[in-house]
Amino acid sequence: MEWSWLILLICPLMMIFMMFGMKGSHGHGDGHGHDYGHAVNAMDQGVQQQLRELRAQNEQLRREVDHLSRSAR
Repeated sequence: MEWSWLILLICPLMMIFMMFGMKGSHGHGDGHGHDYGHAVNAMDQGVQQQLRELRAQNEQLRREVDHLSRSAR
């Protein structure tokens, strides 16, 4: 009997069962999900701060370029 086709069926089935198993475990357990959300929120705040700083630098450079272009005339 040819069993090689069975291996091709087992792999996707195992993946489906593992995905359902992982889906059921999100948000449960010892609270690591909450810590992860807090870490992502802190990273988001850091990115927002960097974005504000970059916008301020961009505005300053824009003013300097405008000043230099006016003085070159």
